[in-house]
Amino acid sequence: MENPKVKIIMDDNSEILIELYPEYAPISVDNFLKLVDNKYYDGVCFHRVIEGFMIQTGGYYVKDNSIEETKKVNPIKGEFNSNGVKNDLHHIPGVISMARTNIKDSATSQFFICSAKCPHLDGEYAAFGKVCDDKSLENVLRISEAQTINVGGGLTDFPYPVISIKTIERIN
Repeated sequence: MENPKVKIIMDDNSEILIELYPEYAPISVDNFLKLVDNKYYDGVCFHRVIEGFMIQTGGYYVKDNSIEETKKVNPIKGEFNSNGVKNDLHHIPGVISMARTNIKDSATSQFFICSAKCPHLDGEYAAFGKVCDDKSLENVLRISEAQTINVGGGLTDFPYPVISIKTIERIN
């Protein structure tokens, strides 16, 4: 059976194609696809962008020049080695992974895509897919180079101008 694929369509119409790997993180893939199918990510912005590290989204959107939180999602089990789940997918450029707090089972809707090798994340975060092509990786790297500002409330690496996702859709 072919792995599921999604297409992130950005507000500038650029695209990031991602293949998901349920063999590494089935709960994370299922959670992500449910959110995609429910159009949860439509309009969310990248709220944490760190060049040479990663780009993160899934928790905020901008409405009337105000940063708003997305609606709450129930947390899922963290599918990574230090949490008792075998996951050998390495955090290399283009890998998508679930964001979380210091609590291992706290991932909800937020995810990040690595823009560099991040071996310190291996075994500690639930990697669950990877970009499919060079153009998608180029778009991840372009976003990672965005200018950022500190908007307060813990959002110290917020891209400005705002970078938003128009939609995420399943390809298969």
